[in-house]
Amino acid sequence: MKLLLTKKFTFEMAHALEGYGGKCAHLHGHSYHLEVTVEGTEVGSDGMALDFSQLKHIVQQAVVDRFDHALVLRQDSDLRLPASDLHNLIAVPFNPTTENLLIHFSSLLQPLMPQGIRLHSIRLAETDTSVAELLL
Repeated sequence: MKLLLTKKFTFEMAHALEGYGGKCAHLHGHSYHLEVTVEGTEVGSDGMALDFSQLKHIVQQAVVDRFDHALVLRQDSDLRLPASDLHNLIAVPFNPTTENLLIHFSSLLQPLMPQGIRLHSIRLAETDTSVAELLL
């Protein structure tokens, strides 16, 4: 038996894609929609493979609370901003594309999964029509 549980989240984040030739090379933001799906194989005596509130706590703490209303830039970014704009800057070792963010989020979440639960997939939408999914 394989059980899949999905929890959905929304957060706001800004980024710039350096080295990209389109509009997204410039600083801009999105209302991101994140879906985290986990897999379990057993239902406990409480009738659950994993309590949705526990999954919510894990994702909120590891991803949403950290990235909500943050500016995410590549560590070696050439973008120059006033110091007053850097209070919630997250510098990452990759260009913060949706695909790279998914890989990063999975590395933050997988170690936090309870015993018997594994990360199955993550979907991240940066617009209503642009969605990436990472299957693990």
